[in-house]
Amino acid sequence: MSTLLWVVAPYVALTVFVLGHVWRYRYDKFGWTTRSSQMYESRLLRVGSPLFHFGILVVALGHVGGLVIPKSWTEAVGVSEGFYHLLAVVLGTIAGVATVGGMAILIYRRRTVGPVFMATTRNDKLMYAVLALTIALGLAATVVANLAGGGYDYRNTVSPWFRSIFFFRPEAALMAGAPLLFQLHALSALVLFTIWPFTRLVHMLTAPVGYLTRPYIVYRSRDEARPATRRGWEPSR
Repeated sequence: MSTLLWVVAPYVALTVFVLGHVWRYRYDKFGWTTRSSQMYESRLLRVGSPLFHFGILVVALGHVGGLVIPKSWTEAVGVSEGFYHLLAVVLGTIAGVATVGGMAILIYRRRTVGPVFMATTRNDKLMYAVLALTIALGLAATVVANLAGGGYDYRNTVSPWFRSIFFFRPEAALMAGAPLLFQLHALSALVLFTIWPFTRLVHMLTAPVGYLTRPYIVYRSRDEARPATRRGWEPSR
């Protein structure tokens, strides 16, 4: 079971994540969008969207720092384990609460605003459910293990396991010994990465770089002294 969960499942999720994006870009390039619903409602969106996006950005950066950067590297530059732990818990909790709050507003908006709800697909509902579960489990693991409990250093188990996947030397025993909440959080993240290429989450991997080099759009005002005419016809004199 450990091999299935912590060796096979990660490679399946990564394979689907990469190939799924390639397939989506080749065969559904025009569907590579968030399907914005701002035109239907903007009051709740103005609050929930920045709260969620800024929160999830900090959460993502925290995961990169905690999972990718080894403990020996941070200690080598003078960051003690105690300071790193305090910073991770404080920032992680604040960012997690902001992310959950923003997502709660967005889900409430999507459920209660008629046009937004009508534009919500089954695919969107599945994505929201898995994303909410992953975020909630991550926040719960942080709170229970570090605030309510005696503290848990995931950089001794979860982080080495995560890096071992990409070095093609998976160490399933490290993850098998982690607390249950961390295991559930990792499994829900694998499910999220598996469905990612087929949802609106693909917009997170794109940036409007083309806007930097596209030509200017010229707008011309209508001559008020002359009445509007049909294209191809000149006004009579």
